Amino acid sequence: MILNNVKIYQPNGKFDKEEVYHLHMKNGVFSSIHKGLSREKGSHVIDGEGKTVVAGFTDSHMHLLRFGMLKNELDLTQVTSWKEMKQEVEVYYPEIEEADWIFGKGFNDGTFTDIDHLLTAEDLDEINVNKYMYFMHQDGHECVISKKLLERLEQEEDFYKEPEVFKERDDQGNLTGRFKDTAVHYINYHLWERSVEHSKESLSAAIPYLLENGITTVHTDDRSFVGSYQSLWSAYTSLEEEGSLPIEAYLHHYIFNQKDLDEFIESFHKRTGEGTDRVKVGAIKIFLDGTQRLHTAAMRQPYPDSPDMTGYLIYDQDQLNRMVQTAATNGMQVAVHALGDRAVQSAITAFEQSEARTKKLRHRIIHAQTLGEDLLERMEELGVYIETQPSFLIEEWNQKSQWTPEDIVPYCDAFGSMLKHNIPITLSSDAPIGYLDPIVSIFGAVNRMDTNHQPSGGWMPSEKISVEEAFSGFGTVPSELEWNEDVKGKIAEGFQADFVLLNQHPSEISTSKLMQLHVQSTWIKGKEVYSRTF
Repeated sequence: MILNNVKIYQPNGKFDKEEVYHLHMKNGVFSSIHKGLSREKGSHVIDGEGKTVVAGFTDSHMHLLRFGMLKNELDLTQVTSWKEMKQEVEVYYPEIEEADWIFGKGFNDGTFTDIDHLLTAEDLDEINVNKYMYFMHQDGHECVISKKLLERLEQEEDFYKEPEVFKERDDQGNLTGRFKDTAVHYINYHLWERSVEHSKESLSAAIPYLLENGITTVHTDDRSFVGSYQSLWSAYTSLEEEGSLPIEAYLHHYIFNQKDLDEFIESFHKRTGEGTDRVKVGAIKIFLDGTQRLHTAAMRQPYPDSPDMTGYLIYDQDQLNRMVQTAATNGMQVAVHALGDRAVQSAITAFEQSEARTKKLRHRIIHAQTLGEDLLERMEELGVYIETQPSFLIEEWNQKSQWTPEDIVPYCDAFGSMLKHNIPITLSSDAPIGYLDPIVSIFGAVNRMDTNHQPSGGWMPSEKISVEEAFSGFGTVPSELEWNEDVKGKIAEGFQADFVLLNQHPSEISTSKLMQLHVQSTWIKGKEVYSRTF
């Protein structure tokens, strides 16, 4: 097959933006690339109509199954009041007495104007007093459950091992039914397990959204929404066998503790990077702290708006060190959720162990939203990768000073400083929490302003990165995390033909207009899997 009459955009590449090219594809790879128009004719020659070829986007941190569940299950992201939320539940569950579970995702009761408090199990009685009910907050870090489910949860012996700070209690010391961070993950995993078929349906609902946004590979953390890793693996590989999985997927394994890790190592014998043609083992995911919004991200100094709070480390240093050692010894890459600077410091210490083999296994720190010069210097020496989410900055830039001590505000979402310290960074969505569209993340990283172009000039503009660096964060850098940098993530001869056609060349528009870029078509292994029809 020949893709004719296209421009090519390759970060740090040598393609002339004024030239047109034609690309030969064979057996799913680019076999050759040539300047000018092809002289060949026939059905095997596709006219690219002057559009721009860019390497397919790899989203290195997301929750694909959860994203699909929002499409297949009750989506509460648009509700603006408690009254409206109850109405949405009643519409979605018209025969509510016959439902075993009442389940919804995406609410944000912090914006509700018809109640003066955050939802608890007591409030859910207004929907039904005798049902298992579970509602997840928009950012995935909180949930509220019904009294009936709370009674079941209180019978779970292991639940009492979860940190008390993540369990809300009333003045009498009773659980209110509202939970945070790892307590949420526990409830997802232990009390709400989907079948493989249900998971397949949700994944199938999500995949079209990936393709229309040019995402050809995902690194996804889904285990706590399906139960066992084997069930997760079965859902993805079953879709692959049916010919219904066009993308490549690296499946992370979220662990709760050392025992959980040991059981995975013993029972599942594939390791990071191993698997089928399209489904491979990802990293061991360790959740080390929480989120700044809830003040559960572990900080080295108190929160300015809550001077008595510094957040919480879920594992002490010895526990984290041991888990990293176990994973690395058994050939597993590790991805640590560390948002606050104290959590980042702890993750660095664990990865600095010789047993961690960080340079070889290419371990990751997810988020790293608050740093310091000392942490940047240690990460530069260490060779760890950072997974950033610029779309969070778009939503939160005006709240950063409330959450962050003044002297380290300049180190918030410090994308530019990371690159100056030669720390490899990816850009990612954390969907469904952040924007799925990679162009939004690229816009945010380059401009450091929201989609309304605020603040003027960008927030902490010294931390802006270039358009080329932003595109690399969705291309060449995540391919390194897969050890695929010699076969994926570039438009080059011998590389996998995963690419998108954009309506414009990224270097031919101003950075303020990057949101005008749109995916026209998506190709995976030389086959078109999406085409824009309007």
